[in-house]
Amino acid sequence: SMRNKRFKRMFAVAMATVMTAGMLAGCGGSGASSKDDGADKEKSADTGGEFDWKKYEGTTIEIQMVQHTASEAMVNKLEEFEDLTGIHVEYSITPESNYFDKVSTSLASGSGSPDLFMSGAYQLWDYSAAGYVEDLNTYLEDPSMVSPDYDYDDFVQSAVNALKWSGVPGEAVGTGQQLALPLAFEVYTMAYNKKAFEDKGLEIPKTYDELLDVCDKLQGWNGENSYAVAVRGARDWGTIHPAYMSMFAAFGAKDFEIEGDKLVSKVNSPEAVEMTEFFVDMIKRGGSSSWSKYTWYDCGVDLGTGNTAMVLDADNNPVHQNWKGASEEAGNIAFAPLPVGKEGDPQISNYWTWSVAMNSASKNKGAAWYYIMYFTGKDFAKYATIEGNSLDPVRTSVWESEEFKTMMDEQPGYIDSYNATIDNTTILFTPQPYFFETTTEWAATLQDIVAGKYDSVQDGMDQLKEKMDKAVSDIDLSQY
Repeated sequence: SMRNKRFKRMFAVAMATVMTAGMLAGCGGSGASSKDDGADKEKSADTGGEFDWKKYEGTTIEIQMVQHTASEAMVNKLEEFEDLTGIHVEYSITPESNYFDKVSTSLASGSGSPDLFMSGAYQLWDYSAAGYVEDLNTYLEDPSMVSPDYDYDDFVQSAVNALKWSGVPGEAVGTGQQLALPLAFEVYTMAYNKKAFEDKGLEIPKTYDELLDVCDKLQGWNGENSYAVAVRGARDWGTIHPAYMSMFAAFGAKDFEIEGDKLVSKVNSPEAVEMTEFFVDMIKRGGSSSWSKYTWYDCGVDLGTGNTAMVLDADNNPVHQNWKGASEEAGNIAFAPLPVGKEGDPQISNYWTWSVAMNSASKNKGAAWYYIMYFTGKDFAKYATIEGNSLDPVRTSVWESEEFKTMMDEQPGYIDSYNATIDNTTILFTPQPYFFETTTEWAATLQDIVAGKYDSVQDGMDQLKEKMDKAVSDIDLSQY
């Protein structure tokens, strides 16, 4: 079919090339503590006997996991899950740099292995277009399949909505199939070194103009290689989706719009060009001299070593540098929302979620669903967050718990920045099956603009628009 042809071409061009090490959201993370939490046994077993957790006893299921704090927490709880359900779980953990290659190959085999896999939303657009992803609404809407204490309404709803999609390119996330359920997510905020600002007598920047001003004043603030602001710059899609995309939308810019039966790139609009001019200016005035190599990992580490004064990235990235004893600058790091155009403008953020999805070819769907239900439940979310430092929690009850608030006292401004941002947080990209191809091209263009390879930002974005339009040219919306 046209979809399968498109899917294969997308994979050939994109998947193999873009999944570079540490590029993305959910990478980093401190090791989960191995504290035994025997006292906090899962309460799900005690449901007055109405829910049969043993329904799939004797089944073996397989899950592919990415290296992440959420995975470590799941592995630590597998024995309890197996005791409760009688389901045996086989798992593999793969570093992110080649994780999605492995998942893609497995799903494409059609063998039904693995039954479950961890994913982000962008990957699910491709997998679901090829028919590889089970719609979890089937289970959520069947009362006999949902434990009475699951409490779906306790989810941070935007995290669940980020994983829903109609399958029609150009239609925003939030409706249609439930392609996965979330394990952890991140929003994009600013982390900064309090000492850097105090020493120079500077206020924390709230607007783009203030940000550029402090970039000028903080370059070289802590020795010759130190600089003002870290953002990702590597030549892959992971550079575009954190701070850049959040600010791109805040400027009123869009990646694509639907015109007739086509998706048409809008990355050369006046708003898009103005935003990119600002971003390039920020990198030139405040960025690292090796910005073009920067991934999630480098941004966090540079804050921890005192190399950079600010990071604009995932809220859960610099947090791991700030736990007591975690880095040289631990205790000096605080959080604020991303700067905006003018004070009072809404705090807009893009979204990343690590989630667990079901292979539509699985031969053990009932048992696989029980796994998803258990590991996206309230008790596990609390355990993973409090014991395993897996952030951000996907359950409102965890955000509101005293244990979480106490834990985050060490991270000044973290919860406030989240609360200021979460209401305007969603996936800001237009869902479409060539996401990796178009967004990697975007990162390459951004690098080339910063390196002076175009006459102007407008020229670079005009050429990018042509490449993006070509990438999506075979999408015909009348076919959906």
